[in-house]
Amino acid sequence: MSDHPDVSKLRTEYMRAGLSEAEVDPSPTKQLQKWLKDAVDAEVPDPTAMTLATATKDGTPGARIVLLKGIDDRGLTFFTNYESAKGRDLEANPRVALVFFWAALERQVRVLGSAVRVSPAETEEYFHSRPRASQLGAWASHQSEVIASRTTIEAALRDVEKRFDGAVVDVPPFWGGYLVTPIAFEFWQGRESRLHDRIRFDRSGSGWTSARLSP
Repeated sequence: MSDHPDVSKLRTEYMRAGLSEAEVDPSPTKQLQKWLKDAVDAEVPDPTAMTLATATKDGTPGARIVLLKGIDDRGLTFFTNYESAKGRDLEANPRVALVFFWAALERQVRVLGSAVRVSPAETEEYFHSRPRASQLGAWASHQSEVIASRTTIEAALRDVEKRFDGAVVDVPPFWGGYLVTPIAFEFWQGRESRLHDRIRFDRSGSGWTSARLSP
């Protein structure tokens, strides 16, 4: 008998809710804000967690979880180290995909768009709203670089703590935000028998067009 689960037999039946065209906000940004609020109200763990998919200039894909830190009519904002793997990808190829998945609500949202750096003022405002420990950690980590051991990063943090002892922590020049300007959204609500509801929005001029997709 195998100690490993037979993943082909693992299934979840989605039966919580449906999604009709009549109930979807004509603004996909507002619809996403509504679903985010639902996730927060339902106490879904890390409701702002989203998969960020990028690709290198030659098309090699990469994906990881980042946290949404802003959403408005301009788009969606997150922050990271510009010299990280994702930062290097975005410099070479700004096109991205984002995915939110709230399993407890049986909902998923996909976003397609392009990412550009936010202004230094916006980065500074957010950076100084973070806990001091997170500010210091941003200086200590050369994200995605190979290090010898855990003690390497711990030593780097001690050096940074001494450097900024009793002082305001400056924003690292290699750290900041990206704004993803969307060109498409897809809202997915799980339904029984795998006949899920999928409603897609595509940018059309200054507005949006929407359509139902087959599950």
